[in-house]
Amino acid sequence: MYKVIIVDDESWAIRGIRSAFDWEQYGFEISGQFTSAYQAWEAIVTQEPDLVFTDIRMPEISGLDLMKRARARGIDTEFVIISGYAEFEYAQEALRFGALDYFLKPLDVDMADTFLAKIALHFSRRSAARNYLLLDALTSADEEEIRSCLPAGSNAGCCRVLAVHYEADRPKISGLLKPDGQPVQLLEVETGANTLLAVLVAEEKTELEGITDEWTPGVSSAGLPVVGISSIGSGLRQISKLIKEAELAASGVFVAEASGAVHYSPKHHLVKPCIDELHTIVHGNQYDSIDTYTLGLQDYFRLHQLGMSEVVYLWNQAVGLLINAYSEELRDMELEFLNYSELKERFENLESLCSFLHDVLTVLRQGNSRALQEGDILSCFNRMIAYIDRNYEQKLYLKDLSVQFFINQVYCCQLFKKNLGKTFSEYVAELRIRKARGLLKQTDLSIENIAIQSGYVDYYYFNKVFKKHCGMTPAKFRKREADRSGRP
Repeated sequence: MYKVIIVDDESWAIRGIRSAFDWEQYGFEISGQFTSAYQAWEAIVTQEPDLVFTDIRMPEISGLDLMKRARARGIDTEFVIISGYAEFEYAQEALRFGALDYFLKPLDVDMADTFLAKIALHFSRRSAARNYLLLDALTSADEEEIRSCLPAGSNAGCCRVLAVHYEADRPKISGLLKPDGQPVQLLEVETGANTLLAVLVAEEKTELEGITDEWTPGVSSAGLPVVGISSIGSGLRQISKLIKEAELAASGVFVAEASGAVHYSPKHHLVKPCIDELHTIVHGNQYDSIDTYTLGLQDYFRLHQLGMSEVVYLWNQAVGLLINAYSEELRDMELEFLNYSELKERFENLESLCSFLHDVLTVLRQGNSRALQEGDILSCFNRMIAYIDRNYEQKLYLKDLSVQFFINQVYCCQLFKKNLGKTFSEYVAELRIRKARGLLKQTDLSIENIAIQSGYVDYYYFNKVFKKHCGMTPAKFRKREADRSGRP
């Protein structure tokens, strides 16, 4: 919720402002109201609200003076000026000093909802732009750029990152901070729909230890967030690494539904028996145990409470083992090394990943035999491509498409490489990035909305994919295109 302060030297005017708008519907909450401009200024300094509705003329300090003071102090608060004076010079002066808008008393109730909706849209766009700048900085190697994102005066000797995935109301991360005044600073960055990163910084490592003890793991329940907790790093250059750790910990839901805190604690040594068993199947020609093996993987991961870090390790070890043993047979089966973001994009969950491994091993057992005639398979494949072209903005998994169009998903991979010269993942990504580039050039939609319309719910991941394909972030791409065309 965006915090709002109302300032007017007449109490009846404050009541009118409060009742004229449906604040909660548009994401605002009134955190203070003042007839004294001096008291209002103290509240602005201590609370740093998102928005201030203020009368332009008051006996102590004018609304314009409040706005000038806030700008001089570096307080990032927006102001809406409200006045009974209709002369245009007041509106001009207010807007010249950076007022977000200007409203005349008495308020036009019929215009109130439209006015507040416009203000809410501004905050949404400002928030998305801020998040992109912060993400770019935090994942860079530039220590000064990272430091500029942190709260002023932060003693960033040590840091820790939380990755928070929530279903209902956004959790209050500030509730994790100890109430005894220990100098822990908090920076929150939204990374997508119902996901955020919280960067905690402090001077000493001990100040960050135990800070998340109240988040305890539990059975999945609506409204309870999943909080991935990184290790504690020393120095700002480690923040990018800590973000990866926190995301890996929070992505444990890929293996099993859960809620509460999940600490980053890799257990790769526990995956070794799974790799050894796969080695025995492949090199010992024991393909009759495929079903038992792939089903057992899921049970094993849940039993030992393994997470996304171990899934990534399992996948990449399995890919290396299979390619070394059957490089020619598996040449076009989209067996490639993936990071955790790419795995989550390609597979819905661990069950889906195990299903793909099962199909790969099945093809090896059958000697790559075909259940359909080549012509029938190609017809099915062409219908699949047409479906993807129409629905690439939706969540697409190769497993689901292979069932829908009656083609073994491993053979689908071969058909993509043979007929299109690219993998399924590359084909879908190219369609989505092409759509995103067009929207960035031709519309003023927020980057978050463009990500969603292009098929990416998580715009933190969208940012990385776009940069991989285009060599720059979406924000920098949009600026470059605007500069080229001369648009503001």
